[in-house]
Amino acid sequence: MKFRRTLLLLFIPWILAPLGAFAATADEQFLAARDAARSGDKARLERLAATLEGYELASYVDYWRLLLDLKETDPATVEAFLNRHPDTYVAEKLRIDWLRQVGKGQQWASFDVEFPRLAQPPQDISCYALQSRRARGDRSMLDDALPLWLTLLEPPEPCYPVLEALIVEKRVLADGVWARIRNQFEANKTPAAAYSINYLPPSQTPDKKLVQTIIGAPLPWLIRLPNDFSGNRMQRELAILGIQRIARNDPRMAAEQLTRISSSLQTNEKGWAWAQIARQAAWKHMPEAIDWYRLAGDAPLSDDVAEWKVRAALRAQDWGAVRSTIEKMPPALAAQSAWVYWLGRAYRAGGRLAEANALFAKIAGQPDFYGNLASDDLGQPISPPPRAAQPSKEELAAVQANPGVQSALVFFRLNLRSEGVREWNWALRGMSDRELLTASEIALRADIYDRAIAAADRTRTEHDYSLRYLAPFGDQVRPAARNQALDDAWVYGLMRQESRFITHARSSVGASGLMQLMPATAKWVAAKIGLKNYHQGQVNDTETNLLLGTSYMRLVLESLDNHPVLASAAYNAGPGRARRWRADGPLEGAIYAETIPFSETRDYVKKVMSNSVYYAALFDGQPQTLKSRLGIVAARPASEAKSEDLP
Repeated sequence: MKFRRTLLLLFIPWILAPLGAFAATADEQFLAARDAARSGDKARLERLAATLEGYELASYVDYWRLLLDLKETDPATVEAFLNRHPDTYVAEKLRIDWLRQVGKGQQWASFDVEFPRLAQPPQDISCYALQSRRARGDRSMLDDALPLWLTLLEPPEPCYPVLEALIVEKRVLADGVWARIRNQFEANKTPAAAYSINYLPPSQTPDKKLVQTIIGAPLPWLIRLPNDFSGNRMQRELAILGIQRIARNDPRMAAEQLTRISSSLQTNEKGWAWAQIARQAAWKHMPEAIDWYRLAGDAPLSDDVAEWKVRAALRAQDWGAVRSTIEKMPPALAAQSAWVYWLGRAYRAGGRLAEANALFAKIAGQPDFYGNLASDDLGQPISPPPRAAQPSKEELAAVQANPGVQSALVFFRLNLRSEGVREWNWALRGMSDRELLTASEIALRADIYDRAIAAADRTRTEHDYSLRYLAPFGDQVRPAARNQALDDAWVYGLMRQESRFITHARSSVGASGLMQLMPATAKWVAAKIGLKNYHQGQVNDTETNLLLGTSYMRLVLESLDNHPVLASAAYNAGPGRARRWRADGPLEGAIYAETIPFSETRDYVKKVMSNSVYYAALFDGQPQTLKSRLGIVAARPASEAKSEDLP
């Protein structure tokens, strides 16, 4: 009996080997088919397709075959594919490709059949839909197109006929064209602004060379303007656009020039120009920003300019300006948790405690930076909500049977992360909390930590924060943090934001690994700590990445007053910037975070610090506060001692 069992054990690998070999071969053939499709090799794709019938991602192979011949494909063939794969991501992809083709060819009958079935129309497809309505004589499309005029600042090609219809139908006149151009300058979309110049009436249209001068080097042109050009609309508009461009680099020079020419400008023009100068000054943390905002008077402010007015007022501790600015924001902007919170703080500073607490109560309990702060202000300690029940076998089986989940897992197996993420996100649409938590558990069991977090992050009433705030690699992370005397909740909070625990994550700028180290930083830290024989190929090794990353965190923390807010900002944007962003006086950590100039770093610091609160609550089993972590950022020294230049 023992002999037969031993013999069977010897034969099992041999029996299973062909199955494993087939799976590997099928995966390899699929990847080869993908390469063939991307290179346009139809003959090779057809040969490979014949071997992949029944493969898990065979629908993608069929999609690629259709895509290569889409111009010659008849609508019935497309319809047949869509019917075979209903409510799948690959069907959505083909529908978009098909709509782009028939839209470009103005085949509106075919377009109108498929457009209503599209789940998430991209902007270019939406513009084709507006074109189709115009072709049918539906003049109400002009009403739907009008909001795009001031918001779609860098439109895809299919949107230009839609925007131009507004000009032809005189729904937009010269004032509207100049307003669009101002918005494009404000958003630094100057090539698009140069194109919009073409929509102006001839009497107000500058030549192309002058437009490029205003974009690139407006100061000499401004200086040469006549003493009084108040009667020339074109010169007035170009002048304030030139002021805006100067302000991006030198707000004080822009203010000097605006003061010099202001007698030639109308009130609304001066107001817009002062607001632009003030916005750039606020971004640079210049003390004049508040005064320049006052010179803007009652000029309408874009969302971005209004937000920076609040930030300038926060740094100046001008709670009256904080209150008045937020109260004038459009409702959708004012409803964002940041501005709800700061309005509450402004009310509290003005003694309006009941109104302040009512605003805090609106957002308290939300698992984000400002929800945490509101909870702190109401005296509500921050703890994870009760943990949901584990998914049952039936729930696991049901979600595992989801075609999108299945496709995503295959893509991750093939190391095609981008495709896997898209399939995963598509599959999560419309899931209940139970389904989301089940999907999260499935991803966790497959070691796909970022997708586990993504699913758990979406729950609305039933939660599992041990999934939302995963803490993998504990046997390696905890000792690495302890060796550097770092708070492991902060380390995990940072890693969750940096890489979502993808060991081979690589950012668009070249940062690598769990702790997203730049090559030069990793090399510098390795030398600093005496890591011998280090080479760049080691950066994705988990132990090495953690050693270098936590060492860098400690070095940065020690160089920045041991303040985790400053150190978090430095980890993302560099220690030099984190130092420069301090104020002349002490600053709340929350205000420092809100007034970080770089939007990516501002969002990053808020999320790292909020993450840390939840990790601490999970690790310690005790309620937490965010404000205790944010603390006070000390004033910028008048003359800072020379410190070691950290990368």
